Amino acid sequence: MNHQTALKTPLALAVTTLFLHAANAWAQDAAPAPEASASAPAPATAASAPAAASPMNLERVVVTGTSVAGTKMRQSLSVSTLEGEQILNSGVTSIAEVLRLVPGVHSENSGGEGNANVTVRGVPISAGGSRYVQFQEDGLPVLMFGDIAFGTPDQFLRADYSLDHVEVVRGGSASTLASNSPGGLVNFISKTGDDEGGAIGYSEGIGRSSEHRLDIDYGGKLGANTTFHIGAFDRQGEGGRPTGYDAASGGQLRANVTHKFSDGFVRLYFKALDDRTPTFLPVPVTVSGGHIQRLAAIDPRTAFFIGPSFAADTVMGPDGNTASTNPRDGLHVRSTALGAEAQFDLGGGWSVNDKFRRTSNSGRFIGLFPTNNGDGASPESSTTFTGALFNTSINDLGNTINDLKLTRRFGAFGPIDKAAFVAGLFDSRQEVALTWFWNTYTVQMKNQQPTATLAGSGWDTFGGCCVRNFDVSYVNTAPYAALTLDSGPLTIDASIRRDLQRASGWAESGDSQARSGWDTVNAEHVHYNLGHTAYSVGANLAASKSLAFFARASDGESFGADRLLYGTPLDGSVPISINEVKQLEGGAKWHRDAFNLFATLFQARTAESNYEATTQTFTANKYKAYGLELEAGYSIAALRLAGGLTLTHSRITASNDAATVGNTPRRLAKAVLEFSPSYVLGDFELGATALYTGKSYGDDANTITLPAYTQVNGFLTYHLSDRAQLGLTVNNLTNAIGYTEIEGDGHAARSINGRTALASLKYSF
Repeated sequence: MNHQTALKTPLALAVTTLFLHAANAWAQDAAPAPEASASAPAPATAASAPAAASPMNLERVVVTGTSVAGTKMRQSLSVSTLEGEQILNSGVTSIAEVLRLVPGVHSENSGGEGNANVTVRGVPISAGGSRYVQFQEDGLPVLMFGDIAFGTPDQFLRADYSLDHVEVVRGGSASTLASNSPGGLVNFISKTGDDEGGAIGYSEGIGRSSEHRLDIDYGGKLGANTTFHIGAFDRQGEGGRPTGYDAASGGQLRANVTHKFSDGFVRLYFKALDDRTPTFLPVPVTVSGGHIQRLAAIDPRTAFFIGPSFAADTVMGPDGNTASTNPRDGLHVRSTALGAEAQFDLGGGWSVNDKFRRTSNSGRFIGLFPTNNGDGASPESSTTFTGALFNTSINDLGNTINDLKLTRRFGAFGPIDKAAFVAGLFDSRQEVALTWFWNTYTVQMKNQQPTATLAGSGWDTFGGCCVRNFDVSYVNTAPYAALTLDSGPLTIDASIRRDLQRASGWAESGDSQARSGWDTVNAEHVHYNLGHTAYSVGANLAASKSLAFFARASDGESFGADRLLYGTPLDGSVPISINEVKQLEGGAKWHRDAFNLFATLFQARTAESNYEATTQTFTANKYKAYGLELEAGYSIAALRLAGGLTLTHSRITASNDAATVGNTPRRLAKAVLEFSPSYVLGDFELGATALYTGKSYGDDANTITLPAYTQVNGFLTYHLSDRAQLGLTVNNLTNAIGYTEIEGDGHAARSINGRTALASLKYSF
């Protein structure tokens, strides 16, 4: 296997250590069983598999987007929890697909293991990435901006055995308890070794897209007051489509150690990610009468244009010199993080919590984007088209982040049973340094096999717009405060945040006259300051132990980063646009016996500005959306049902393109449905997830329709013993075509992947 250098030593150490633990546990299984101990719970059996667990767990304590941790029933938030085991069984293949399991979240899972487009509740997808939704790991942002072109947060995230669960907040106090997150928060929370044990698993791709993957993790006690957890994965394979070579190769190592004191704890954690995956971009299509038609020689579910024989691509590097790159590297990301968290009770009702992390992020993004849909006169078995090779060097997306929070808890006074006041200070520094140079190629697809020849230089691609080099630092300081009051069944909370951003750096284009080097004379100097005050006010009424009502009003913002470059002057001489989202929401939470229901009515108003690099055009739009979000679950004995429904009505209410006013924003479906049944039958557990996305429009002019589609994933697990299990997961069982986006002129569209399957063997110890 082609192990990555940065991971080879620690991963080998982790695997060796955990194999020894596994072998020891296996030997103990073979020995006579000792008497049960109250301090050592018995391992789970097939009868206690997740299928019999509560699908929604409304009594679970959540920590994301809240000033004071509390159960879902006591929070005035719409929050969903995805357990690690639930994610593994669902058959999903990327972070974007994980989020499709959450009602209210619009996640386009067609780009591979990165570059996903994510939003919530009718808030528009007018730029790539997740402009209004922040991705976090253990309570701190992965990146400070979700919509950096060719550098989105999900590129630096991988789900593996070390993941405990995911908390997803839509709306709510996400506006005030994090920065650049008015739409919501997605927090990936790690295991910390509180539950001793681990697992080792091997999975193998079945059919046309091969993959081999090893996962392993272990956690437990290092002493009376110290716990640890370590997890890793390594994989190699084609990466979701028949690429003809190992386009996916790499792995991750994550570890943490926690020492508990009588009045608090200190936790240290580490992450190393070095991974290559193929980049899936739109493929050539045609449009007739507003409907997409695929080309005979190109299957949008499996097409991949960077074949094994694709030659090296010569680009201009950040130093102005030429460099040779390997297009088969696709999306190659490297991330190394060191962090710490400390929490202590200071006495007198005071406590303090501080989270810190320093992360180095870099890599390269390579994918071939069709600039036309080919020669219509070509034979049916062959199509020739021209494409731009999006070759972008991710020089530095590193960040340093600290979040300090001081909490004062109060006892009863007057009608108040208890109260909590939180004062916090969030500081971050995000580097955004990338280099673009995109050559063009002539690609021939014949019998699904690509060949490519160089057709033009990056100096001419899209009119020479995209020879770029920039390095900007964004320093964000955000003081915030929150107050929570509990009076009997009523909880009221209010929070405020003042985000201050300072940007400094430069952006330069290529020297188009000399057709070499960077035009440093005309470089744009970046130096400006921005500020915005966000607020959120909510209330939750626990009408009974099983029924609660909540309501909330919020106002938040998302600052821009690289998408502001090469447009408006950024030297502070003119105002800088801020993207703003105002939300109203209200709903009910109810659970009784085996049934759970979470219903939310929502309204969102968005005002934003964009600059599109390839067409060099500005847009300024306002949007309004309202709708209904339902999440439900039912479990009885061996049967478990979970599902969600989101109904959204969204309109463009103002625009510098008057012709689009009154239209539906592109790529936002009116109806999205998720349904996940599972059943335990003896030693077998089987289940499926059906993901329905209603039809939408591919453009703001509403001239091209993205048809409705349903993606079905399935899984089957056979428990060989209390500790060992065989598994089979199938992604896109029906091999459906599901278009998630299309270019405005209709020449290229992107679909979800075709059917893939994985067989796995897992042993828990």
